This record gives sequence, C-alpha cells and structure tokens, in this order.
Amino acid sequence: MITQITEGVKISVETLYQPEYSNPANDHYMFAYKINIENLTEYSVQLMRRRWFIFDSNGTHREVEGEGVVGLQPVIEPGSSHEYVSGCNLKTDMGSMKGSYAMKRLADQEEFEVSIPEFAMIAPYKMN
Repeated sequence: MITQITEGVKISVETLYQPEYSNPANDHYMFAYKINIENLTEYSVQLMRRRWFIFDSNGTHREVEGEGVVGLQPVIEPGSSHEYVSGCNLKTDMGSMKGSYAMKRLADQEEFEVSIPEFAMIAPYKMN
C-alpha cells in the first residue's frame, strides 16, 4: 500500500491486476485500484475534482480529470474516511498513476489540493 498525507488528508492506494478483464493478446490489461481518503484535520472537507496522470510502459502518457470520484463528491468529516474502487486499462502489463484531488474545506469554502501518490500497476507475472 502506498500512502501520502497532504494538508491533513491521508491518501492510501492499493492496486490489483484484473486477469479476468484483461486480454494480453489484444494489448489490453486491466487494473483495479482502491483508494482510502482519510480526513486528519479538524474540518469537514469535500472532494470536488480529480486529476490523473497515467503512464503506460510503452511510453504513452494520458491525463484524465473530472468532477468527484466514481460519480460522487463526498464530504469527509474530521476523523472519517471515504473509500472507493475504480480501474484503469493499459496497453502494456506495467504502468503507473499519480494525481491530485481538488478539495474544499467546508468551514470557510477554502479550496486546496491533495496529492495522490504515484502507484505502480504491474501484472503479477512480471514480478517473477
């Protein structure tokens, strides 16, 4: 698990290769990632937007951004967390992702950015 704290918000990431949704013969590799967002501050925060930088080991770079995560803009109370699972497809069996969340502190409507640490997506057979 990869973990990073920015502005009092802790991001933890786990990844899992999805062989049942992958088709290596057609250069399609699917990975799931589970993210836990924990609010270590004294204020309620809301996740407004996400921005991803995706690197595929064939040299391809993609950028993805949009509102919320998996259709939600969750409010995370102090001491609480929000967890979700999403996925990423690559054309190779190795790559990585990193990014950021645009968050809003509800007490004063102040917006701030939280880093999502870079995490690897590697098919298990590459680890041998």
